[in-house]
Amino acid sequence: MITDTELRRLRPQEKAYKVTDRDGMYVMVTTAGTKSFRYDYRLNGRRETLTIGKYDNTAGAKHPRNPEQLEFGMTVSLAEARSLLTVARRYVERGQSPAKTKAVTCQVPDDYARS
Repeated sequence: MITDTELRRLRPQEKAYKVTDRDGMYVMVTTAGTKSFRYDYRLNGRRETLTIGKYDNTAGAKHPRNPEQLEFGMTVSLAEARSLLTVARRYVERGQSPAKTKAVTCQVPDDYARS
């Protein structure tokens, strides 16, 4: 598992690269230095990728956000990304695509956030 300190130390390279975290989630570091949390999963035999959100080490630090306030695609901390990963995994367990749900609603339903 990656830590906040390790995340802050990641630097851009010539090519984009991945740093794994857990449960299919990883951080993609682009050549511009953007750090995004992504989740790879299989649904109906097809591989899909969900971009959980961009990393910001100050997100939620001073004013922690409730799970109901989190949405796929927003700027999040490591802890918030892991919380959204749990939500995404629940979608997959139910046979639903979190990536397609993100594209349609861009919001986490209440029943997923509270579980």
